[in-house]
Amino acid sequence: MTTPQIIIISVLLMTMGMFLWGPWRHDMIAIGALLVCVISGLVPGKEAFAGFGHPAVVTVASVLVLGYGLQISGAVNVITQRFLPTSAGPTVSILALISLAALLSCFMNNVGALALLMPIAIQMATKQNIPPGKILMPLAFGSILGGMTTLIGTPPNLIVSAYRESTGSGSFSMFEFAPVGGSVAIIGIIFVGVMGWRLVPARKQDDSGSFDSGTYLSEIRIVEGSKAVNKRLYEVEQILDDTDAQIVGMIRHDVRFFAPNPRKVLLDGDVLIIEVDPKSLPSTISSLGLDLEEVVPPIADNEESEVNNDNLSERNEKTPINVIQNEENDKNKTQSDEVVIQELVVMQNAALVNRSALDIELRNRYGINLLALSRQGRRTIKRLRSTPVLAGDVLLLQGTPESMSGFASHYGCLPLATRNILVPKKGQALTASLVMAVAVSVAALGILPAEVSFVAGVLAFSALGIVPVRSIYTAVDWPVIILLGAMLPVADAMSSSGAASVIANFLLNNVAQGHVIAGLVVVLVVTMFLSDLMNNAATAALMCPIAISSANQLGANADTFLMAVAIGASCAFLTPIGHQNNTLILGPGDFRFGDYWRLGLVLEIIVVAVSVPMLLWIWPL
Repeated sequence: MTTPQIIIISVLLMTMGMFLWGPWRHDMIAIGALLVCVISGLVPGKEAFAGFGHPAVVTVASVLVLGYGLQISGAVNVITQRFLPTSAGPTVSILALISLAALLSCFMNNVGALALLMPIAIQMATKQNIPPGKILMPLAFGSILGGMTTLIGTPPNLIVSAYRESTGSGSFSMFEFAPVGGSVAIIGIIFVGVMGWRLVPARKQDDSGSFDSGTYLSEIRIVEGSKAVNKRLYEVEQILDDTDAQIVGMIRHDVRFFAPNPRKVLLDGDVLIIEVDPKSLPSTISSLGLDLEEVVPPIADNEESEVNNDNLSERNEKTPINVIQNEENDKNKTQSDEVVIQELVVMQNAALVNRSALDIELRNRYGINLLALSRQGRRTIKRLRSTPVLAGDVLLLQGTPESMSGFASHYGCLPLATRNILVPKKGQALTASLVMAVAVSVAALGILPAEVSFVAGVLAFSALGIVPVRSIYTAVDWPVIILLGAMLPVADAMSSSGAASVIANFLLNNVAQGHVIAGLVVVLVVTMFLSDLMNNAATAALMCPIAISSANQLGANADTFLMAVAIGASCAFLTPIGHQNNTLILGPGDFRFGDYWRLGLVLEIIVVAVSVPMLLWIWPL
């Protein structure tokens, strides 16, 4: 091997290793790989960031905005209400739900489709009296399957199309993925909806997945001579850390403050509302020399997501709740008296990941209490304020609807409870649907390139007031954009240096033994395996040059091998880290890392069994 080949293969191996085990985010790792290629001379400095202007990157960003517009316009809600059965057994209900998820994923980001349908899935699980995971995993897999059917359904399809265009063969059209991807999706959905959901581990949570923290809300009065007198609230909280208790409110002069400012100075006669395990209550009282005022009954298992002002009032002897946020900074500013307790799941690559409630000043900035945290089915209220949050965690939060919505939007969390559906302006759902249909049609007919057509759609959404200008930038999943823009030049370097040919030659000679069909299966299976372990967009970018080289060495149709990469990169069903949708259901479904393969392995075998004959038929070698 030549020196450039050794360097790029080393970079590839290091990048894959960091994707799998590194502490950094995927977009940071991709940028690092790109910089190494530039410094080593594999990528010219002037072309280092050319990937960010690539049509595939522009198209992905545009599709994310268009999908967001369909969501907030109410178009998806209308489809959901008309498509899903109101009364049916679990098999029919699950089959209808995942079919809808697949349909939505054809034309919008599959993570967005899952986010829209997760609350419905949890309600369906309660209605059918089955564990939420039995519906959430089929829902996640169905949305992934639907994405492989169109050009814009998933980033790997766009990357494969873009790489084909870079070879001079032109890009794939909107629905050229449909014959193979659609066949795989239909067979996969039928299997998952009829039989596969029964293979999902029955991680049955108490009372349909609600938190069972076993904690009490206790009212403790500060008396003269107590250690808490004249201390600031955060100083008292530091003392209470040793007893696994946290302050969720206080009462002063019969006025109840929700999420009081941490810098508030405590006075004689103040009453602290503390959440604490019953066993730790005595040590909590004695640590500060306090008096027990009263103990409020524990939160009922079926109340977390729907607690309203009346519920909280009953727990506190009908005392009115005056919600005052940052009261010391603005004594006259009050929010709605309604206080809700809601479960939120943390998305992959969310701004909250690896940060704690203390880091983001959750109570001080948002007026929100963190009551409990669930991670892979294990719930805790211990050391909550300083516990770093991970992707897939489920947070139990207490706050006003306004503050909860702002926090979830800013930090990348999705509500699991029933959400109030915002009524859009009259006609927005129809207008958004028409704009999306025109954009897809223009791209499909080849009137305009896909990236131009969808950017025009985004402009129309903004001009018509469907998506506010400020929301366009928040709707884009920027880590994915950075990942794509950085990995495309790396993939080009693999091809231009000849490293892709070296890797393909190794696979074909040592695994496929020079057989064309065996080589196709090897490319498909290797892509699926990598996609289970690392980001699917990165997998597609790395495997495209290898697929082209494999086809050239075998004298086969390169399109067949590229389509195999597109299918394989979209089929990450074995682990919770292979796809964002798998990560999102980890906490709400009470899953463990090893729970995915039971259904996922069978589904991947079906994918290979269906896709290989279809590839040979639709794209003859």
